[in-house]
Amino acid sequence: MTTALLSLGSNQDAVRYFDAAATALRARFHAVVLSRAYVFPAVGFEGADFLNAAAVIESDLDVYQLNDWLHALEDAHQRDRSGPRFGDRTLDIDIVYFGDQVVNGPGHLQIPRPDIKHAFVLKPLAEIAPDFIDPVRELPLAEMWRAHREYTRAFAPLPVPGFP
Repeated sequence: MTTALLSLGSNQDAVRYFDAAATALRARFHAVVLSRAYVFPAVGFEGADFLNAAAVIESDLDVYQLNDWLHALEDAHQRDRSGPRFGDRTLDIDIVYFGDQVVNGPGHLQIPRPDIKHAFVLKPLAEIAPDFIDPVRELPLAEMWRAHREYTRAFAPLPVPGFP
């Protein structure tokens, strides 16, 4: 079993898709730790705000199998991959960390995920896994979040069924 830290995002009917994602993650991985859900502006394109959260799971899948499983979950919830890479989406679930592994490819699979630099990924992860050590930076997530430029910004959680 490997500890995987995931980032979740949606800006299309987000509460509905987050509820579905939480249900699917719990059905497959059982003991799932979820952060609160927060609203963040879209990054990389002009679009509606995103609902973002994080999850910690213990996976019996290898990193590539987990990535495939998460893509299938996204696809089952109407994820449209035909448009630009950065755009509106019903459900986006990325592996940010997979144990202490460093992975570069194939495709866009990169772990640790470069998006860890964004508050929408780091804040929810630091909330539920503050002592997790980034294998590249060799720092705990809580310390990385305290050093982030948006650390002092107030982020109000949005109530979502299935999330704290």
